[in-house]
Amino acid sequence: MSFFSYDTLKSLMFRLDPETAHTVAGLGLRALPCCPPAWWAMVDRYFVDHPVLRQNLWGRSFRNPVGLAAGFDKNGDYVRGTPALGFGYTEIGTVTPRPQPGNPKPRLFRLVEERSIQNAMGFNNKGAYHMIRRLKRLRFFDYPVGINIGKNKTTPEKEALKDYESLFKAFRDYGSYHVINISSPNTPGLRDLQNEAFIREVFRIGTAITDRPILLKIAPDMSAEQALELCRVAVEAGAGGIIATNTTVDYSLTPHAKSFGGISGALLTEKSRELFAAIGREFHDKTTLISVGGIDGPEEAYRRIRMGASLVQVYSLLIYEGPDLIRRINEGLVQRIKADGFANIAEAVGADWR
Repeated sequence: MSFFSYDTLKSLMFRLDPETAHTVAGLGLRALPCCPPAWWAMVDRYFVDHPVLRQNLWGRSFRNPVGLAAGFDKNGDYVRGTPALGFGYTEIGTVTPRPQPGNPKPRLFRLVEERSIQNAMGFNNKGAYHMIRRLKRLRFFDYPVGINIGKNKTTPEKEALKDYESLFKAFRDYGSYHVINISSPNTPGLRDLQNEAFIREVFRIGTAITDRPILLKIAPDMSAEQALELCRVAVEAGAGGIIATNTTVDYSLTPHAKSFGGISGALLTEKSRELFAAIGREFHDKTTLISVGGIDGPEEAYRRIRMGASLVQVYSLLIYEGPDLIRRINEGLVQRIKADGFANIAEAVGADWR
């Protein structure tokens, strides 16, 4: 084991409690662009830019399809550093209108044996104003950035639309796409907003305010029939895409689970894949799909692409495997796409249903 290997770094970071380790990793990413030789060395090692992987989505160029999922860079503080990990795009947030501390600690737990994470963070973030200030500094940073938005914990359910409306206005001219997060299990009552009336109204409001594509992120803890109906309503209401899935509250997946928070990582792989398969079959040719949940290598990523995903996202398994995972996924996708006789990734998207 090399002293400079990710295994060495992980062994040191895992001696810290998970939230402290997250903060340390974030500070490292924030500092990385300040040392251009180090930044470029990491880009050269981990970032895969191959013609087969390039796509134009929503008028933006994505040089590879693997993105960093929301939850790591909650405030837009680290986004300049994430390309050095190999990511083709980054989703920041979840951001709320006003700053909030999130849920009481401890609220982040490693499930090491299962290569998974359980979190009950509760949208801890510095608020929309702070994120806008960070995004203004990215004016000449040519890299796709999604913005994941959610309501404040103290906002009553009946007033949730006002929070989303204020966020659409705040980020009207920022980001490559916006994501409506009503699927996190860590804000009381949030998942209750996963209903047709709310989805129709929030998209009506959002599409009237911004020309940025607006995506809906859904939870894995519903039937395929429920998920398909919500997706149908969202697409009819003007959604620019669907992200599936958020974390799960199915604590039967492991005896080591806490009785609160959402589980992500390897434990979510099968559950997320099964729901995404139903969504992909129905919507791969109707809207842009992003698959997230337990993607642990090129084989799993390619399965989701053939099921209909134009993009995939990774977060929890990055913690266990490091940026080599992102490079391996992208290099493996190039091999698999070529082996199946496709000229590019777009031809592979939804191939299982054609």
